[in-house]
Amino acid sequence: MPKQIFYEPEALNYPLGKEIFRYFKSMNIPINPTTSHNRVTGIKGDTPQEAYREAKNTLVIGVRRSKDFQSCKPSAHYQLPLATSCPGMCEYCYLSTTLGPKPYLRVYVNIDEILNITKEIIQSRSPEITIFEGAATSDPLPVEKYTGSLKKTIEFFGKEELGRFRFVTKFTNVDSLLTIQHNNHTRFRFSLNSQEIINKFEHGTPSLIERLEAAAKVVKAGYPIGFIVAPIFRFENWKNEYRSLFLLLEKYLYENLPENWSPDSLTFEFITHRFTSRAKSNITNIFPNTKLPMNEEERKFKFGQFGYGKYIYTSNEIDELKEFFLQTVEKHFPEAKIEYFI
Repeated sequence: MPKQIFYEPEALNYPLGKEIFRYFKSMNIPINPTTSHNRVTGIKGDTPQEAYREAKNTLVIGVRRSKDFQSCKPSAHYQLPLATSCPGMCEYCYLSTTLGPKPYLRVYVNIDEILNITKEIIQSRSPEITIFEGAATSDPLPVEKYTGSLKKTIEFFGKEELGRFRFVTKFTNVDSLLTIQHNNHTRFRFSLNSQEIINKFEHGTPSLIERLEAAAKVVKAGYPIGFIVAPIFRFENWKNEYRSLFLLLEKYLYENLPENWSPDSLTFEFITHRFTSRAKSNITNIFPNTKLPMNEEERKFKFGQFGYGKYIYTSNEIDELKEFFLQTVEKHFPEAKIEYFI
């Protein structure tokens, strides 16, 4: 629940904009106009830490005007922009590179226009199937209770023979999405990590058990399910910690499978920890006592797909991680698909 709201006046021309405006107005939450959802100047804070916390408690109601959807390798063909940022305060978040020191939340109220563009893209690529990622710059689930955009998007893709939707979340308010006619066209994914990593770095997010309980509900609802283990860290006792994660995952999944569930509908994605110089600068400003492993001398430098350089684990370290996780998946979920390991 945000502590302050900003809105673009144009957003009130849309039914969803009016609905969200009235919802928060009735709660007496401060709500003020802003000229642009990209340039909000009313977020205060005397220190980087205060500004960051203030931003995480700020919601902006906006209109997405661009008709261009960014590419989204390796998980999908295109990003599908429903929101930006999230209320979680994960120290390692890659959005520290793209959103800067004040990563306030944005929701886009012109959902019908966004889905119309989506439909045009699907039709332009026919007869191929086009995959859209709904969580490239956000976690869309925390704002679902007052936008309903995920529900509408899942319903849209349920009717699109050549369209597929996927998104990932750390959050657990899934109940409003369980009865949707998704037609197996939406892959619901959860971001997981060891409980030690969650405790250390993923502030303001549900616990591992809470995420697994939510995942069990999603499996029961018949959705194709996926899990992202990210970021993967090498730390003391990391193998045992990640083994425990997979033991818990196996328990919660196999206790809640629907009758017609097929294990080949399960996917995994693995992303090892990496950081950019810009992200490190923002992270250490916001979390001056962070314990994130960000010593450049211990890493390998590599240019990413968007042209900026990042520090990743060395080739030998990544090879060891990859071997471990692939063998662990094979042991617990032998028919699952591993989409990528990076």
